[in-house]
Order: sequence, then structure tokens, then C-alpha cells
Amino acid sequence: MKKSFKYLAVALILSFYSSCSSSDDSPAPPDPPIEVTPPNAATLVFPQENSECTEGSNLTSTESTILFNWNDADHATSYKIYVKNLETQTTANYSSDVSEKSVTLLRGTPYSWYVVSENSGTETANSATWKFYNAGEAASSYAPFPAEIISPIYDQMFDAATVNVTLEWTGEDVDNDIKEFTILLGTDTNPSTEVGTTNNNTLAVAVTSGNSYYWQVITTDEENNSSESQVYKFNIE
Repeated sequence: MKKSFKYLAVALILSFYSSCSSSDDSPAPPDPPIEVTPPNAATLVFPQENSECTEGSNLTSTESTILFNWNDADHATSYKIYVKNLETQTTANYSSDVSEKSVTLLRGTPYSWYVVSENSGTETANSATWKFYNAGEAASSYAPFPAEIISPIYDQMFDAATVNVTLEWTGEDVDNDIKEFTILLGTDTNPSTEVGTTNNNTLAVAVTSGNSYYWQVITTDEENNSSESQVYKFNIE
């Protein structure tokens, strides 16, 4: 009888340790993922759309500092501001934890800018894109902003049966005195052949199969100031 109790006690002890060991070795359940609400897009305030910016702090005859400003965006904890020189087509970006950023820019130069709202999540939101002229020395008028190409998109392919392609762009000017658009088209990377001058924002051009075409828009205002768009490309099979 004593042996039976002894064996029973040993079995109970082993069972206890086995259950403890099994409980300790079980992996803890993973924490549920933290959901982050995507940020809203910021609303731009200054420099204003299609304006001449004269409120910067002039550093030299060629540079000034502009305080960019936008409204706080819901659920955003930081921002990235993108500023593009429309003459050189180069873009710089700057980070900010508040809804403003001071940036040094060239005077007498057209720019565009937009703001990206960010937080700890993976999603972001882009504001609208605005253009402005950073004021230089006193001037009676400014050149138009370089035209923005809408269609065809860069390197777009058309089928071999295509005989006409409609080019489309937008043009804006601080002085609001755009006179005309001149379209250059060719099969070289630097198009030089004028295929039309128009007051509209579209122009149909004749094309032939097997060619890649490059095109550019020259915008001219009433004071004969002008600007050049980027060169775009499309293809005919």
C-alpha cells in the first residue's frame, strides 16, 4: 500500500511540472497591429497661386528667402515640401514638423510647389500644386510660366494606323497676358520645326508610322516675353 501511495505522489509531481513547463513554453499571442489614420492633404496658403511673390527677405541681388505656409492637415505629424524651379526643371524638397518652411530661392525665377502630409503610417497625401514668380529687380512684366504638357503623356505609344495626334497643354501667366503658343515638333531630341501657332491649348499634328516625335511649347505674352516647356516624346508604331 505504501508503495502505491509513493508511486501516485511521484506521478502527481511529474504531471505538475509537465503542465508548468508546457504553459511556460507557449508563445505569447502577437499584439494586434496599430491602425494609423492616413493624413489629409494640406491646403496651400503662401506663396499664392499664379502670383508674383514680393514678400520674401532679399539676401542678395540674386537670392531671397520665402516663408512657405499651408494649413495644418488632419492626422499629419510632419510635412515634406517640394519646390520646383520651372526654368531648370530641378526640384528640391524640405522637411518640416509644422505648417511652414523658410526656403532660399533665386529671384526673378518661376517656381511651383506642393506639400506632402505624412505620419507614422505608410500612406501620404499630396496638396494641390501652385505656381508663383519669385520677384526680382523691378520689372514691368514677367515671362509666362512654362507650359505644362497634358497629352500625349511622355513616351506614349500610338498604333501604326495613327495619322494625326492632338497635342494638349496648359499655360499660365502672372500678368494674365498670354498672346500665343508656338509648337515645335520633330524626330530629333531638340525639336526645332514650328508646326503651328495658336491661342488654344490644343493642336493636331500629322504623323507617320515608325517614328518617335519630340515636341515643345513656346509660350509668348503681349510684351513678347516667352518661356519654354519641357520636351516631351511620343511614338507611332
